[in-house]
Amino acid sequence: MLFTSLPFVLFVAVLVVVYYAFVPHNERWGLLLIASLAFYFFADPKYLIFISVTALTAYIFAILTEDYNSKRKAYLKEHKAEWDADYKKRYKTVTTRVTRLLLFFALLICLGIIAVTKYTNFVIETINSMRSEPLSFVNVIVPMGISFYTFQTVSYSIDVARGTVKAQRNFWKFLLFVSFFPQLVQGPISRYGDLSQTLYEPKNFDFRGVSYGFLRILWGYFKKLVVADRLVIALKTLTGSPDEYKGAFVFVVMMLYAAQLYCDFTGGIDITIGIAQMLGITVKENFDLPYFSKNIKEYWNRWHITMGTWFTDYIFYPLSVSPTMLKLSKWSRQHLGNEVGKRVTVYISCFAVWLATGIWHGAAWHFVVWGLMNFVVIMASQELEPLYAKFHGKFSFKGRHWYSAFEILRTFLLMSSLKLFDCYRNVGLTFKMFGSMFTTFNIGKVFGGSLLELGLTRGDYMVAFLAIIAVFLVSLYKYLRGVNLREFLFDKYPLFVLSCVVLFLCIVVFGAYGTGFDASQFIYNQF
Repeated sequence: MLFTSLPFVLFVAVLVVVYYAFVPHNERWGLLLIASLAFYFFADPKYLIFISVTALTAYIFAILTEDYNSKRKAYLKEHKAEWDADYKKRYKTVTTRVTRLLLFFALLICLGIIAVTKYTNFVIETINSMRSEPLSFVNVIVPMGISFYTFQTVSYSIDVARGTVKAQRNFWKFLLFVSFFPQLVQGPISRYGDLSQTLYEPKNFDFRGVSYGFLRILWGYFKKLVVADRLVIALKTLTGSPDEYKGAFVFVVMMLYAAQLYCDFTGGIDITIGIAQMLGITVKENFDLPYFSKNIKEYWNRWHITMGTWFTDYIFYPLSVSPTMLKLSKWSRQHLGNEVGKRVTVYISCFAVWLATGIWHGAAWHFVVWGLMNFVVIMASQELEPLYAKFHGKFSFKGRHWYSAFEILRTFLLMSSLKLFDCYRNVGLTFKMFGSMFTTFNIGKVFGGSLLELGLTRGDYMVAFLAIIAVFLVSLYKYLRGVNLREFLFDKYPLFVLSCVVLFLCIVVFGAYGTGFDASQFIYNQF
């Protein structure tokens, strides 16, 4: 059931009506569970097996871990007066190992499922590239949204082991957390401690929340159907014939893909958060004006926020303060000097994060290289910070509007360049096409009518251009004012209603579906 399909729209509309009109307040979470499982069932009944096993594994081991930790703390409190410090230390060491062992088995099963389903053929393909007799590929099912719900169960298991959240004792409530259908397709990656605060509590009808959610859903469909699904037609033509479309056409690919990816991904997140708002549920924001970032670090604090914080909290910090890393840090400082030594563990931890980020995005080498290229750029930027400081100390450009615009443009072009790996999906070809921008000078061909040979008409380009301007202006309003435009509109409710009507008409009239178009699935659905 595609988010962009009429059955899905009817599915959500009926759910909202039944949710508020016919189901008691304290039982509405049960309806959400039924709806979520039904959504997954209609995608493919086999998917229910995978998500249920993952959820059941995390559920059981979390309870075992919490019960064990409670008993060991009670036992320690009861006998601490009888034990000396050395015995207490040994007791804590042994019991901590048991907790870690329980967590290990939970993660082994949950991550093992995604490893087998998503990465088996990638491993086989990599092995085949080094063998004369290739191995046969395995016919495996890759469940929809497996990367998202696996990360949610992993973070839950770790948080319970750390004692930062309480284990959910009701399996059906926990299954709802894992399978909550709006975020199942493309995130955000919710934490149990955040989502559970509003997922299970009794809901009253909130006119403002429902109105906000409805407008945000329309805004998401506008970005997806009017912009993203229209531009993807030209992108497929450009990237499908790299020998014909190189040089200046690669820059066109960069610009089109930057707009298409942003409108596709943020459009899907808008629909997700909008549905949740209509149901009285708070889901974390996943974007915060990333194309207004002034450097790559800021960009990754604004783009796919829940993914970035997940990798930071569950890979970077635990790895950087692990006993092995602390020993390595001490050794590095002694033998390489303090300045170099203090960087070693940071670089290793950061390398691990970006390697994992690339692998998480997809089972292909271009994703791995894309992740590592981000690592290289970020590390280079950090190493050059002293030079930046000297430059800004000598030239007082920092803070001026024109220089801020330059920083934003520079970051946008840099990140768009790295996204070429996703466009061409081949490492060698991506570098070749990027290089052609500086060796093949065919800008005249781009504006000589070739853009009209990509599957889009002048009218399509005009609609896409005006829609992108609209998206930019709405983003600029938030960037300058610090608040969303819908808050201003709601306070002047006739404008709010007018906005909903205009968006609806734009989607119906200008949406990229029907003859010549195919409303496609969201990009991140593949994860």
